Amino acid sequence: MDKFTVHSGLAAPLDRENVDTDAIIPKQFLKSIKRTGFGPNLFDEWRYKDVGQPGQDNSKRPLNPDFVLNQPRYQGASILLARNNFGCGSSREHAPWALTQYGFRAVIAPSFADIFFNNCYKNGLLPVALTDLQVDHLFNETMAFPGYQLTIDLDRQVVVTPGGDSYSFDIAPFRKYCMLNGFDDIGLTLRQKDKIKSYEAERLTKMPWLGNRVVG
Repeated sequence: MDKFTVHSGLAAPLDRENVDTDAIIPKQFLKSIKRTGFGPNLFDEWRYKDVGQPGQDNSKRPLNPDFVLNQPRYQGASILLARNNFGCGSSREHAPWALTQYGFRAVIAPSFADIFFNNCYKNGLLPVALTDLQVDHLFNETMAFPGYQLTIDLDRQVVVTPGGDSYSFDIAPFRKYCMLNGFDDIGLTLRQKDKIKSYEAERLTKMPWLGNRVVG
């Protein structure tokens, strides 16, 4: 996954509490066996006026002009502002896939559902928990000033506003290490690939029958 060090980007305000994973990526899109292509269907039931289906040409679907991500001022947003309990509901990992494939690098909210919160770190999406008052301030600023951008410095663990306000956030040291270096679970394992190859070669000399293949 991509490293997360310092990211500056346009913020988009999703002013809803208890946004569940079925709203983030509806269940009909979970039929895909691939891990790509979910971005166009992020918040599908809110972005479009019809019911979306896998493989559909989204460019021909009627958009809901009232939904925040369809508004011109928020096009290209890479930081999502949300409310309490973001990512509740089922444990589908497709939710952070859809958010990252849409273009989001971080979600800022007062609280997150636990499974979604953990899945974010495994997929390069940074969940930032700030206080209700701090999130309220960011919502007000974002809606008041078109083009409002935030900077998230993971190493310093701060969110910085255009006006110079700085809000600190907590993150577990191991998760921070993985995000800074772009390590998902597979990436962490591959750091030991030389040791793994050495172990497998040694084991094969001691138990050569493990190298036999069953034919037919």
